[in-house]
Amino acid sequence: MRYRLAGTLLACAIALAAPAGAGASEYLLSVMQDDNQLVYGTGAQREFALDGMQGLGVDAVRVTVLWEVVAPARKPRDTTDPRRYGAARWDRYDELVKSAARRGMAVYFDVTAPGPRWAHERTRDRANRRTWIPKSREWYRFIRALGKRYSGVYRDENAGRETLPRVAWWGLFNEPNQGGWLTPQAIKTKRGKVLPVSPIIYRSLMIEGARGLISTGHADDLVVLGETAPLGVAPQGARRPLRPALFIREIFCLDGKLRPFRGEAARLRGCDKVKRLSVLSKLSRLTWGHHPYTKNLSPTTRHPHRDSISMASIRRLPVLLDKIAKRTGLLPQGMPILLTEFGYETDPPDPFNGVSEKDQAEYLNLGDYIAFKNPRVFANTQFQLFDVPPQTQFPRNSRQYWFTFQSGLFRADGSAKPSAHAYMMPFEVRPAGGNRHLFWGQVRFTPNGAKQTVYLQAKAPGGDWQNVGEPVSVDNHLGFWEVTRESFPGVTWRAAWVSADGADLKLSREITTK
Repeated sequence: MRYRLAGTLLACAIALAAPAGAGASEYLLSVMQDDNQLVYGTGAQREFALDGMQGLGVDAVRVTVLWEVVAPARKPRDTTDPRRYGAARWDRYDELVKSAARRGMAVYFDVTAPGPRWAHERTRDRANRRTWIPKSREWYRFIRALGKRYSGVYRDENAGRETLPRVAWWGLFNEPNQGGWLTPQAIKTKRGKVLPVSPIIYRSLMIEGARGLISTGHADDLVVLGETAPLGVAPQGARRPLRPALFIREIFCLDGKLRPFRGEAARLRGCDKVKRLSVLSKLSRLTWGHHPYTKNLSPTTRHPHRDSISMASIRRLPVLLDKIAKRTGLLPQGMPILLTEFGYETDPPDPFNGVSEKDQAEYLNLGDYIAFKNPRVFANTQFQLFDVPPQTQFPRNSRQYWFTFQSGLFRADGSAKPSAHAYMMPFEVRPAGGNRHLFWGQVRFTPNGAKQTVYLQAKAPGGDWQNVGEPVSVDNHLGFWEVTRESFPGVTWRAAWVSADGADLKLSREITTK
């Protein structure tokens, strides 16, 4: 079995991720999300997807727990009691945590609005009514219901009174700096200035979400804040997204130079309530989540604005969090970073937003390399396993037709893209000075903790593949390895893994040095 002692593995990863130091992480957990298969599909789809993820080498699954999916249209008498929601509403999540537990895989619940109508403030803004200001008190009560149900001692009402597995990994909201999830992002004040308000709303949700987890015995679980989107704009309106660095500073009532807001600016932002964030100190495994997408650009391409944070500029995030921790004392120094969504859509099938399938494979490997080399990052999340079928109610040649995500490792018909093989066995080659190159990779699909051997193979132009140098011994618990070798322009490289009995061979993608 690949997944042994998932909780211990998570604890080790967090301990090794912080405080920060020079060099790379020892661990980079492999997380994957595909709600269409794991949550909204059939039981057979869920089992097939979990088997596929396990075969690829996934350590944990990220799952969206959408408030409006679980909560009934009419408000229950006691919204902290899971039984009041109706047993059938929990079934999709109950079955998932049980299926994952049978495989030894960790489950990461990303709990988020939109919620039911009764859980949001009323507004005349019909276009944004669904996402408008979740009530923080109702959010607290919903988190309590979840915390009780997945405490490890709760008995399922409709499955033979079976005790449900504990969930010990929680995310508090998804992309709160995006108007598709939370509105308003910004409003105009009476004096005509534009005020970012989504950080104020999210501040209350952070506080109440933390309280809900603490009150149900989850204070020592892994808790992820933020889950921020990578790009955005300056505050402009109810729906336009905010840049993540600005959003994070505003949560803690700090301006662009990390100075506390004063006077009217502080009053409008509710800065007198920032001290309530001290409740976060009661969470022993606090992390910050971020989605370092780069759209259709290489993960090495930086976005020019300093408040944007993509994979290429991921180092900005721990620096910012450490400065906020030092300034406010409300976050722990050396806070670990969890990359909670990352992926690339492909063309084919999406002619509007995709990169080539070859580039997808390359960019995913390169993204894992960048994440691994950052000592504060302890996990990266592939979004997703399968492409989502298009919206066939729209014309085939329209953007609306391809508005669904085509970032899977497998096409919608189940056939593998090149990225599926690249994900199983990441491989990257980087210049190391002169003719020296750093060769880095992972045998992700092999059992955690089992020693493996990798062979570096090279092929000169017009030549045949040959093993180069001594075999590489893989001793890292999660199958990572790296070695420095000499190479010359035009030489093509790959990594090869052979099973101990010689019956199975797996090859990485190929890279030609320049």
